[in-house]
Amino acid sequence: MAIQDCNRKITVGIGQMHICGGDANENIENAIYFIKNAAQQGSSIIVLPECLDFGWTNSQAIKGAETIPGFYSDKLCLAAEENEIFVVAGLTERFEDKLYNTAILISNKGEIVGKHRKINILEIAQHLYSKGRSCVVFDTELCRIGLSICADNFPEYGAIAETLGLMGAQIILSPCSWAVPPDYKQEQEPYGDLWIKSYSEIAKKFQIPVIGVSNTGLLEDGAWKGWWCIGASLVVSSNGNVQKQFEFSREGNQLYQIEVELP
Repeated sequence: MAIQDCNRKITVGIGQMHICGGDANENIENAIYFIKNAAQQGSSIIVLPECLDFGWTNSQAIKGAETIPGFYSDKLCLAAEENEIFVVAGLTERFEDKLYNTAILISNKGEIVGKHRKINILEIAQHLYSKGRSCVVFDTELCRIGLSICADNFPEYGAIAETLGLMGAQIILSPCSWAVPPDYKQEQEPYGDLWIKSYSEIAKKFQIPVIGVSNTGLLEDGAWKGWWCIGASLVVSSNGNVQKQFEFSREGNQLYQIEVELP
């Protein structure tokens, strides 16, 4: 697939959607709503959160997770095709006897271009998800896209993002699920320093934008049960500066749009 000329801008939809823990059907329908509206607003691609089907670390995925391609990814592919928009989405993937925390890239023709399985699985999630074993970059008509997922971008795991940069990614897109304890006070300690640091370092080093999109909603299962996912999705430009950090929100369902400049 040919890559269009560099030194231009693309419009990215930021799908900071609310995820209802364990309710895959409702969450997939919500994702489809985001895809449709992002396309109507003129986005070329939309990024959706991590594990948007069941929610991060939700045990309902043990019985309910699907293969990729499979029931849930097919629905997202159809929405991408009908609305002629690229989609990056986090799903729980069933493969043989394992589950993976996976991000997929869908073309504007509804085809799965490829997928990334999360590598840095936190200890509290290792009972549920197996570790991915590769980094991936995909050539599309938009640009060369690198995929990572949430904690893959921790500073101590910088080799993952650096590998994407070395592989020639022109942008890194990252489904996330950023969570805080129930007593967290955003006014006293604004969220995001960890991600700003890691995103800025990789963006500046390789002169590429880095985007992380997190959901909102209560974690209803797992070691962090009772914690809140809080949005605060982040766009760092290719010079390493924060272009935009979006709303900190526990229960919101927000679709944003931003124009980013490619290298």
